[in-house]
Amino acid sequence: MNKMIAKIGAGIVAVTVFLFAVCLAVDFTFGAYFVCMFLPMGYIMMAAGLHHESSADRRVAANIGMVFSAVYAVLILLVYFAQITTVRLENLTEQARSILDFRRGGLIFNYDLLGYGMMALSTFFMGLSMKAESKADKWLKVLMMIHGVFFVGCFFMPMTGLFSSMADGATSKGGVIALIGWCAYFLPIGILGIRHFS
Repeated sequence: MNKMIAKIGAGIVAVTVFLFAVCLAVDFTFGAYFVCMFLPMGYIMMAAGLHHESSADRRVAANIGMVFSAVYAVLILLVYFAQITTVRLENLTEQARSILDFRRGGLIFNYDLLGYGMMALSTFFMGLSMKAESKADKWLKVLMMIHGVFFVGCFFMPMTGLFSSMADGATSKGGVIALIGWCAYFLPIGILGIRHFS
């Protein structure tokens, strides 16, 4: 059962990342937000499987990875649940919209980046906890650890005020392209995760 749950989680990761990229490409904002709420659930299931497999000498890294995955999940679920409920359905004042609307680059957008920064730390430590025996597992380990680099940008870029230009609600094609690029990077992690737990 342990491998089956982790394999399902990896499948959820692969499917949600793919659907997120499609929603971005066709500018279906609600769909992008909706599928992003399932990504942390799948990722936690996959990470728990890797944690379960970790050997005693790598358990600290696996534990750290699991904690960061939980922080990531809480932040992301709060961000996207707010987008498809309060932001979409309520008649917000301009000030409230500038704080809560993801597309405005305010507080909620910064929490989103923080959440994905926590995911990056989680993937780094989960990759560190793996003992890769096959070529596919070595790729999974390397991709997860390199993904940890995203923490730096996700954590520090909001502090620079770089995204303050989003305050008027303008959407950036460069931002969409960057997110689709991230999807292209992360999709193989889900696919290799499925293979790993098969």
